[in-house]
Amino acid sequence: MTNPIAVFETSKGTFKAEIFKAQMPITANNFIELAKSGFYDGLHFHRVIKGFMIQFGCPHSKDPNSNRAGTGGPPHGTIQDEHPEDQKISNEPGTLSMANTGQPNSGGSQFFINTVHNSYLDWFAPGPSKHPVFGKIIEGMDVVQGIEKAPTSGQDRPAEPIQVKKISIEE
Repeated sequence: MTNPIAVFETSKGTFKAEIFKAQMPITANNFIELAKSGFYDGLHFHRVIKGFMIQFGCPHSKDPNSNRAGTGGPPHGTIQDEHPEDQKISNEPGTLSMANTGQPNSGGSQFFINTVHNSYLDWFAPGPSKHPVFGKIIEGMDVVQGIEKAPTSGQDRPAEPIQVKKISIEE
């Protein structure tokens, strides 16, 4: 089985990610369904931290200045955590990882793209943070790095909004 490719068309350029549907079916299928439904189209990156990651997927970020950006999830609610023992994929640079509230089974639509190796966020690492990786950038990492370096205002938000115009899935 070949994994699908997600094409992210942003206001800063386009990048592509392989989505690990074969390895992480719950998390990957959740992302794919949301992308195909148009859920992500028009949302903005709401959290950008240089030397860490860029975060996306909150429905409240359609308005990039909303105080609620970063607090919302998908209409269907949260998904089950996915921690398969045979798929210990680390939060390496360029990987897509499910965001959550810190509580079990609290992931939904928000995810982040690691810009450095954040191994302490691995679901199999010691400690409370458990973030399963479900994809990896395969083209356009320079666009991701450009977003990471964007100047930010309060709450780690890009000073100039960065929008994802569309995510399409190539299967």
